[in-house]
Amino acid sequence: MLKVGLTGGIGAGKSEVSRLLVEHGAVLIDADRIAREVVAPGTPGLRAVVDAFGTDVLAPDGSLDRPRLGSIVFADPDRLAVLNSIVHPLVGARSRELEEAAAPDAVVIHDVPLLTENGLSPLYDLVIVVDARPETQLDRLTRLRGMTEEDARARMAAQATREQRRAIADIVIDNDVPLDALRKRVDEVWDDLVRRARGTFAADGATE
Repeated sequence: MLKVGLTGGIGAGKSEVSRLLVEHGAVLIDADRIAREVVAPGTPGLRAVVDAFGTDVLAPDGSLDRPRLGSIVFADPDRLAVLNSIVHPLVGARSRELEEAAAPDAVVIHDVPLLTENGLSPLYDLVIVVDARPETQLDRLTRLRGMTEEDARARMAAQATREQRRAIADIVIDNDVPLDALRKRVDEVWDDLVRRARGTFAADGATE
């Protein structure tokens, strides 16, 4: 099995790259999706969040009111730490379950937006960074996601710098290119990942 960390700045196009890798046969473990799943209605995670923050963080339908919770935790580092102490272990446990269910020779892509910021690169066999110029990110966030320029710039500034992400990359995928060029680059990367996965699988088998 080859464990790959995939990251990139907001608006860099990481989701498109992960989609193309899945088309090739990669097993995708999406940290953001899992983070939503572990605090869905009826889960122990949601109960723990309510115990810590009160029923004010619930929407009328009983689901988590994410904007309300965000307004609480992002204004108070201590409260954010409390939330992370609840959610991160649940996300980690679920990610491990999904990883263990994958085939021994699988290429497992961990889509982790804050991989750089949280110093998680040692957890993976290699790290792929999807890279784009800040101007490209800003255009995508305002034109495609409907953000104001001020909000988009603030979100970008809250993340690691482009240089910090590239510094931990084993593979960089440039996404300042048309979709056809991106597909070609992902095809090349996939061929490389498959070769690495086969080598890892062979090495693991030799030690058993």
